[in-house]
Amino acid sequence: MTTRLSFFQRLWGVCRLHADTYEEIEADPPALRQAAGVMAVVVLCTGVGAWLETQTWRTGPSDSAALALIVARTLEPLVLWLGGSAFAYMVGATFLRGPETETDYAEVLRTVGFAFAPGVLFLFGFLSPAPLGLAILGIGRAWVLVASIVAVRQALDFSTWRAIGTFGAASIILWLVVWGLAVVPLPV
Repeated sequence: MTTRLSFFQRLWGVCRLHADTYEEIEADPPALRQAAGVMAVVVLCTGVGAWLETQTWRTGPSDSAALALIVARTLEPLVLWLGGSAFAYMVGATFLRGPETETDYAEVLRTVGFAFAPGVLFLFGFLSPAPLGLAILGIGRAWVLVASIVAVRQALDFSTWRAIGTFGAASIILWLVVWGLAVVPLPV
């Protein structure tokens, strides 16, 4: 009988991109609560980082622009998690389905939720005007990107190249949906 990893062991394994950790998360339905907890922490770190960034503005954007930045940055990880997982599931389980692919949306949601763990680095968004802050944010985003590709690969049980294609197609679809919603005029 194998022992289950603790929550913190899962976080450590995901951050180290261990496929076995993702497989355990994929196979554990109650881990969805843990994935939601990871996302809550990432959303909080992103929001606080954005708020701290607006506090460094001496003269610049108005309060409404600062609020818009905080709201947009805070919601971004949540939209990417829910929407990106949905589109990755749809693309990966249908169009790019491999011979081993056997999954459901919840499995993708769990693994991708945990893949956002390196997103705690988004807390350092307030440093973004400085080269160090941009580097930290870049590392955080790249780490989440790679971890998400590994998550999609493990959840959909296929090759890395197929996971990259699925992730890319899902990202384009999500971008088109968000962009489309942004440009649709609101009824008066």
